[in-house]
Amino acid sequence: MSKVEKTDAEWRAQLDDVEYQITRHAATERAFTGRYWDHWKDGTYRCVCCGAPLFESTEKFDAGCGWPSYSKPIDGAGIDEIADYSHGMVRVEVRCHNCDAHLGHVFEDGPQPTGLRYCINSASLNFEDKAGASDKPKDD
Repeated sequence: MSKVEKTDAEWRAQLDDVEYQITRHAATERAFTGRYWDHWKDGTYRCVCCGAPLFESTEKFDAGCGWPSYSKPIDGAGIDEIADYSHGMVRVEVRCHNCDAHLGHVFEDGPQPTGLRYCINSASLNFEDKAGASDKPKDD
């Protein structure tokens, strides 16, 4: 997949307000409010901005934090990990390599064998079931 580059106006036209703030300005949705925090269907979670496959449902687990959590991204998924010193904390931000969308953060408190918890905002994701159907509402 080639790198996706769009103007701010193009991102605003493509995304709803919450998706835009989270993916383009690194905002965070409130815990237990996103559409995927308690979602357990089989399929693939894709970047809401560019459609890149990021996480498989088989790697999703209940971390009790209120955000979708995964033990690892899809092998070869374009996930960039960037040091994040915002809000007086030291964390590792997770971004889509393909379009630079902010996804969430990765922590070292996940289950074995990875020991990682990719804590991802629901608004940065679109779910596609095994049959290839998306559950993202379409605009009329």
